[in-house]
Amino acid sequence: MTRTRLLRGMALASSLALTAVAVPASVAAAAAGPATSAARGHAVDPQDAALDFDSAAYTSITVTVDGRPMDVRWYQRICYVADPVAAAAQQPGGGSTPITDTACGYQSMNVFVPESAFGDQRTPVYFAVNNSGWKASYLRASVTAGTSYNSSTSNVGAALKAGYVFVDVANRSRGLLGADGTATGKAPAAVVDAKAAVRYLRLNDAAMPGSAERIVINGTSGGGALVSILGASGNSAEYDPYLAGIGAAGIDAKGRSTLRDDVFAVNAYCPITDLGNADVAYEWLYNVLATRDATGSNASPEAAAAIAAQFAAYEKSLGLRNPDGSRLTAATMLDTIEKEVVDSAETYLRADPAHTIPPLGGTFEITSGGPGGTPTTKSYVNDWIDVDTATGKVRSVDMTKYLAFVATQATLKTTPAFDAVGVDGNTTSGTETDLFGPPSQKYMNYTEYSWNHNDVAGDGSGLDDTGLTWKQYTAKKSTTVDDQVHLINPMDFVGTGADTAPNWYVRHGTRDRDTAFTVSVNLDRALAADKQVKNLDYQLAWNQPHAGNYDVPEAMSWIAQAVRKAGDPLTSRSGGRG
Repeated sequence: MTRTRLLRGMALASSLALTAVAVPASVAAAAAGPATSAARGHAVDPQDAALDFDSAAYTSITVTVDGRPMDVRWYQRICYVADPVAAAAQQPGGGSTPITDTACGYQSMNVFVPESAFGDQRTPVYFAVNNSGWKASYLRASVTAGTSYNSSTSNVGAALKAGYVFVDVANRSRGLLGADGTATGKAPAAVVDAKAAVRYLRLNDAAMPGSAERIVINGTSGGGALVSILGASGNSAEYDPYLAGIGAAGIDAKGRSTLRDDVFAVNAYCPITDLGNADVAYEWLYNVLATRDATGSNASPEAAAAIAAQFAAYEKSLGLRNPDGSRLTAATMLDTIEKEVVDSAETYLRADPAHTIPPLGGTFEITSGGPGGTPTTKSYVNDWIDVDTATGKVRSVDMTKYLAFVATQATLKTTPAFDAVGVDGNTTSGTETDLFGPPSQKYMNYTEYSWNHNDVAGDGSGLDDTGLTWKQYTAKKSTTVDDQVHLINPMDFVGTGADTAPNWYVRHGTRDRDTAFTVSVNLDRALAADKQVKNLDYQLAWNQPHAGNYDVPEAMSWIAQAVRKAGDPLTSRSGGRG
């Protein structure tokens, strides 16, 4: 990261802070309860004092886990910043019900402590973000009185049964309307808020159950992307100006960090990340073997080809290698994905003697839908994977037919897939385009192709409105959009001076068409090359769609092993600033 970009990022943070409608620190202080900084022996900073945890301010509830009652302390609606950004009571797409907490509903967390952890300051903190599609997440409660949980299928129930402190974290992001009428959730707000929540836990570590040295962050889709960048960018000074703007813990009067925001472990599912290159990866994957044509989903063939053509140079620029030492390039990527699919199938077959994969010519019976909808089961002919049932080994995979199989589960996304607003007259907010730009602007294109092909006059984005190509626009020191893209991309922080989490568990379903497999493969290879990463478990999850937390026993076992290996958190720490 260059000094120039860092300074530009600081300027952007100041600009965004000025447009935000902030709630006075006194509001957060009143909600946070009596001060405990002195009891911790922590130098009492006025802002940090306003964020003290009140250990007595809880509600007792009872839930059932695996048929047994469990008492849980619920610390409700903890505002984790001193100067939260006020939200409009009526949010876009929120129906007719106004949100009840406009002051801090998007920068709060609910903390649930099972009875076994009431006095335990060593147990992990299971930190769950609840975003989808990079959208803003209003405060929710995953643990509710009287609810029954099965620890084999519910990550919430499993975390409680293990004696972990469970935390639901809300955060600003795309689609959020501020009280002043601006879009106050633009990037990197989601990351900044998540870091602020981690800092709150660190500030109050001695007063709260659980250990801030054992924070395990969990998220799916946009949430998977959020926990990926949070885990990759620990303690990076690039976020300090943004943290200062919302009154995050551990930022002194001069804007310097006095606390850490690195985390212990990342549990990410189908992360929608590397957005600046996601369109390129998507078009390459679904055009290199003519998948769009084969499935009748190539409405913009020239655009698809133009975007896909950028992939080879991008992949080469990453300088990644496969586990066998071979270079990961556009020329080797398909073989790499095929090997991951083979490993996924064979791992699935080994896991349980009851697991089977239909023979060639047989059918996959796939059920979709569920809570909130009527489940439907469809049959798909297996014409792409040949398995030796006697040995549990894969004989062959036809990659052309495999990608067509993936694209048949759900229609492929538009071209472009992630930065489509403003292109070909599209003015709806159906893609991540509205995550970028200044708060005063509805959206801004954040990729070269979409910027140069924006044809919506007057939207303030693109060559048509600015008279500048993408390269010309992003060369200007006043540019913000490229800094926004950078600050939510874990690929820009893994292997750098940031304190990347030492433990990573990443899953991406073999039937997931929502983002290209290349994105998670690249993240895995980058993490494998980072010496700070000691424990990396990446897989394409067999026959899973775009979803998460479908492998609760396996994921929780991995977390438990990582915790045991790390030892006592009260006598060890992961390092970093502060």
